[in-house]
Amino acid sequence: MKRPTKPEDWNEKSVRSMDELGKLVREVRKGQGMTQEDVSGLAGLGNRFIIDLERGKETIQMQKAIDVLGLLGLELIVRKT
Repeated sequence: MKRPTKPEDWNEKSVRSMDELGKLVREVRKGQGMTQEDVSGLAGLGNRFIIDLERGKETIQMQKAIDVLGLLGLELIVRKT
């Protein structure tokens, strides 16, 4: 089964690790035709942060990650399982 790459291809996605979040960010970014440099420039962040986020680095700053998600048209929702 092909994984959706554009946000309009799915409504909700469960993410349970930084690795999964990084992969999702990469898929959405590429689906929107953006480079890592595009995202870092628009977010006012260093390119290293975007690289680390997409690689699933566990020690990234959460607010910056939330800012990147917002820039890509995503939001973080926390739900009790």
